[in-house]
Amino acid sequence: MSGMNENPLLKSEEKKPKIKVERKQGESTTAFKGASWAALVLGVSAYLVGLFNAGMQLNEKGYYFAVLVFGQYAAVSLQKAARDREEDIPVSGIYYGLSWFALIVASSLMAIGLYNAGSIILSEKGFYAMAFVLSLFAAITIQKNIRDTQLAKERD
Repeated sequence: MSGMNENPLLKSEEKKPKIKVERKQGESTTAFKGASWAALVLGVSAYLVGLFNAGMQLNEKGYYFAVLVFGQYAAVSLQKAARDREEDIPVSGIYYGLSWFALIVASSLMAIGLYNAGSIILSEKGFYAMAFVLSLFAAITIQKNIRDTQLAKERD
């Protein structure tokens, strides 16, 4: 009779064991990979939406778009070169140096362009700078995640 007095809503259901996805040694977690992709999408999207809605001339928009693309490529290239060197994969000094130079130039072009942009208010300048930095960091992180996943799979 005790079964009749029990509230069916309060019954503890049998807990099914969660299926745990096995992660290989050295591989990033799914949450970290997802956060990295979300940061890249958010950073690039915010930058491009801001650029699309900006009241500047088309040649200025092209400049800022080119700086974003150049910065993304330079950041990923530098991350790859640095990682290769750390893993004793041959990387020429000239390529490593050029990767650093390209990232410095891209960042400098962004800073100089924002400093000299008279048509952009200060809050917009900060917005573009932060979206640029976020997208560079996210691109580096995604490249690292891809590399870690490949290495983990190769170990097996």
